[in-house]
Amino acid sequence: MVALATAVVATTLTACGSTEPRSLVESIDEGHVIIGTKYDQPGLGLREPDKTMTGLDVDVATYVVNYIADQRGTAHPKITWRETPSAQRETLIKNGEVDMITATYSINAGRAKTVDFGGPYLLTHQALLVREDDDRITSLKDLNNGLKLCSVTGSSPAQKVKKSLPGVQLQEYDSYSSCVEALHQKKVDAMTTDATILYGFSAQYPGEFRVVKMTKDDGQPFTNEYYGIGHAKGTVDSNDAINEALTEMYADGSFEKFLKNNLGDNTQDVQPGIPGDLSFLDQ
Repeated sequence: MVALATAVVATTLTACGSTEPRSLVESIDEGHVIIGTKYDQPGLGLREPDKTMTGLDVDVATYVVNYIADQRGTAHPKITWRETPSAQRETLIKNGEVDMITATYSINAGRAKTVDFGGPYLLTHQALLVREDDDRITSLKDLNNGLKLCSVTGSSPAQKVKKSLPGVQLQEYDSYSSCVEALHQKKVDAMTTDATILYGFSAQYPGEFRVVKMTKDDGQPFTNEYYGIGHAKGTVDSNDAINEALTEMYADGSFEKFLKNNLGDNTQDVQPGIPGDLSFLDQ
């Protein structure tokens, strides 16, 4: 009976530990933070061959965590990076497997029902990546002629195009790098996602691809993508601390430096966000 009771307690503790959301500020105070990001997006979130992490999202996340630690009077915590595919982001936060996520994480009304968002820390727009030598695609409407469009399972950009252009053939892959490879091999005609991501891949393969802007009939951007820092629902102190850190990141020039270092001169479609202003969710 004692052995059985011990097993039950152990099982219960294990279950709680694996499913209870984490508090970012508490983890910072304890000295260890788990941050979710992408591993396959050059210029944003990329795991290098030596296992170090590089990219704009990586730099923003590191800045935020260290700034919060400084404000709380604690040492900079150890950071463990966790790969977070688009389709798994909300689940990883809800299950307590990460403290926060910076992974080209667009804030929308559906996601905001499940997790809280610090930020937004930038505004970008949806675009297309096509082969440099393919002159068939110069605008969004060119896809409506039965061309094959690639995007990532669980992401919203391809679904938005499909809704707007029923004639496009949608192909979904498990990662953006898989889409780029399919585009290179001419298995698809274009891929779509945020301009930030596409500029990163275009810079990685100079001369092979080009970015095509997407606009509506009135000339406005096809979408507005507000990147946020996802974390556990209801942790108000963490949200306030994140937004304070992001505000300082703009004020001290760090954001401009991160953009330049990671995306070079291809930042015309990237604007700073307004931390704490989620009024766009009501539009």
